[in-house]
Amino acid sequence: MSPHPSLSADRRPAAAPDGHTAGGAAPAADAAAKASQAAGVDGLGCHAGKDQLRAAAQAAGKSEILDRYAEDYPLGPHDQPQSMCPAFGSLRVGLRMRRTATVLSGSACCVYGLTFTSHFYGAKRTVGYVPFNSETLVTGKLFEDIREAVFKLADPDKVDTVVVTNLCVPTASGVPLRLLPDEINGVRIIGIDVPGFGVPTHAEAKDVLAGAMLNYARHEAEQGPVAAPRGGPSEKPTVTLVGEMFPADPVGIGMMLEPLGLAAGPVVPTREWRELYAALDCAAVAAIHPFYTASFREFEASGRPIVGSAPVGRDGTAAWLEAVGKTCNVETARIDAAKARLIPAIDAALASRPITARITLSGYEGSELLVARLLIESGADVRYVGTACPRTRWSDPDREWLEARGVQVQYRASLEQDVAAMQEFRPDLAIGTTPVVQKAKELAIPGLYFTNLISARPLMGPAGAGSLADVINASLASKARFDTMKAFFAGVGEGHAAGVWEDTPVDRPAFRKKYAAKLKAAKQPKMKDFG
Repeated sequence: MSPHPSLSADRRPAAAPDGHTAGGAAPAADAAAKASQAAGVDGLGCHAGKDQLRAAAQAAGKSEILDRYAEDYPLGPHDQPQSMCPAFGSLRVGLRMRRTATVLSGSACCVYGLTFTSHFYGAKRTVGYVPFNSETLVTGKLFEDIREAVFKLADPDKVDTVVVTNLCVPTASGVPLRLLPDEINGVRIIGIDVPGFGVPTHAEAKDVLAGAMLNYARHEAEQGPVAAPRGGPSEKPTVTLVGEMFPADPVGIGMMLEPLGLAAGPVVPTREWRELYAALDCAAVAAIHPFYTASFREFEASGRPIVGSAPVGRDGTAAWLEAVGKTCNVETARIDAAKARLIPAIDAALASRPITARITLSGYEGSELLVARLLIESGADVRYVGTACPRTRWSDPDREWLEARGVQVQYRASLEQDVAAMQEFRPDLAIGTTPVVQKAKELAIPGLYFTNLISARPLMGPAGAGSLADVINASLASKARFDTMKAFFAGVGEGHAAGVWEDTPVDRPAFRKKYAAKLKAAKQPKMKDFG
């Protein structure tokens, strides 16, 4: 490839901190230049449309990764669910791991928003940022800056891993993180692209990083001995749990596995690197959250069987114990004994804390179908479940169970679909994202935010049975207050009175009627006299 016109023809790659050259920077600069010029991508390029950014990324050599994302995270009938920036998910995964440094490459506004949200949710670690402008992006200097930053961070006394994440603009411009070294001074280097035009939700972005780490760890394990778990190897065969859960759920699952002669393994995404090896060294994998496609691919490459659904409610727990037991070659008598021990406790918990209400439910965490199952077994009349995540074969047991009970299940649900379902079914309670809850309250329907009030509770086994009843029933009890407020504030801030006024405007229906007639007349074609 010929160099960009602004570079000298004999320009050498800049020297890196290790004394080697930043190999690949010049070709990367050429690709970035062409892509950036084609798409107009610069410091403000994140304002370009997704189609334009995607085309630029493909032109810059990112076709392979975008094709992989399209296969792993299909969009379905809708362009993209309305949720937060997807990179938030992968950022959280890295920030929660011990001895892991995180670097973001993207527009300053995006990095600010991501770091602010991460710290709002409890991150207590610095997020690295490699700034750029139009010149460094187009000339390839941005890649050299990223490489320099990685070398500075790769201190084996402080970190085991450095994660570098390209956001939308560097991805669209073809900034080649694949050219970073795999390791520096024994510190692992992992580069990922998490553009909003390729990864639909923050939940799936967790899988992008978790899958990349599992891939790296799997190759390390294939090459020789690796670090043992912090507490030593398990004496029993383990079941790796995939999906972020309420902290008590893995403990509860471990107790349910004990009668089968099994133990709960690590939870993926993990909290430190050595847990990745233990996660791969399992008897089976539990797809608690079913959308971790890249992670499941690594487990399958390791020869590990995967079990869908989760031990939620009576039917879910019984089916899950059966599936895990058979997968791990546990004798039938032992499986039956485990069910006989657990199912009565679940039945008792469900019966003691019933929910009698019509409910619609939606969210973007990936556990929406599990929550719906638990609500139905608690007595609720659930009409609709919407999830921003895609349909996968690992969610089929939950989908089939729900559809057999007349529940409408919508994958890749849009805000409009969630609101339409609420308006159609007129539930006693709407569980959903912030805008869904806002719309529900406007209609005097009690609403609960799924992420903070529903998914932040135990769901599995006896501990999960009945765990939602208190918050659900408390919200239902507020219906009378909603009706009172709705009646009191009726008409305030709506229609002609919308906005903030010193004197509330007076409605003038006659004027509106006259004005509408004039508008209609103005749109009518006029006959001209050619005589």
